Amino acid sequence: MSDTIAPEFDYARLPEAGGHVFTAPLRRPDLVGADWLEPAQRAYGADEHAVWDELFARQMQVLPGRAASAFMTGLERLDLGRGGVPDFARLSAELGALTGWSVVPVPSLIPDHIFFWHLANRRFPAGNFIRSRQCFDYIQEPDVFHDVFGHVPMLTDPMFADYMQEYGRAGWKAMKYNRLKALGALYWYTVEFGLLLEHGEVRAYGAGILSGPTETVYSVSAASPNRIMLHVDRVMRTDYVIDDLQPTYFVIESFADLYHQTVERDFDRLYRSLGPGFTYANTAVIDVDDVLQRGTQEYWLRGGRGSGAEPV
Repeated sequence: MSDTIAPEFDYARLPEAGGHVFTAPLRRPDLVGADWLEPAQRAYGADEHAVWDELFARQMQVLPGRAASAFMTGLERLDLGRGGVPDFARLSAELGALTGWSVVPVPSLIPDHIFFWHLANRRFPAGNFIRSRQCFDYIQEPDVFHDVFGHVPMLTDPMFADYMQEYGRAGWKAMKYNRLKALGALYWYTVEFGLLLEHGEVRAYGAGILSGPTETVYSVSAASPNRIMLHVDRVMRTDYVIDDLQPTYFVIESFADLYHQTVERDFDRLYRSLGPGFTYANTAVIDVDDVLQRGTQEYWLRGGRGSGAEPV
């Protein structure tokens, strides 16, 4: 992802997304600067802390035996269940001592180039709000529960923490070639919805999986989705779903394997070969795939979330 001898880019400086880069326009709130950081973590009320506690308790009912051991270890190290929304300052101090990362508050979604810059400097941007009870089961924009509960425990693992920094650094090259969608697919299928082979069993490490009970169970045990061993070039050519359960999951052998598959890839050559859109549908199984399970796709064929289909 990034050069290991002489960096091509200055990762300490905030990058600019020029007009040639196709990215979603986001309006910057008045109270945040160019870094999109909010001045401080908000003060949560008693009911908001209770929402965190209820979400936490619900997830702990389904995670054992389904979540990667690195994630469960991270939960314990950071003691995210001590009560209420975690304090970012305390969390950053504890996380910093383990892997050099910190957690910083942002209003919600932030522009791609800002996100890359924070990751490249081992800062994880976390939404500075928590979902309401009306959105208890599903929220499209990442809130503090998704960001902190789902993502931060994995940042206690040194190899995964390094992968996340390298992913941030990869953003500069993706912008150079205007291939943010391809790099976004890699994030989606690893950081958000990645699976891991652990002692011969499939376990989840992606935050989009581990912050919700339905997908936690569905991703590792349902018959509907494909489960395919990760190949970086293939993943970066594959479309994805942002508002429903995934038709396909990609599985890694280890976090070291994930790191080396990406850091050692010649992304200049890859980006020159990619078109602006995706090559493969999110349900596709192709002849070069190392397939662990070819899914029935029953959930999607019955209409997915909007139809009330069972996640089987």
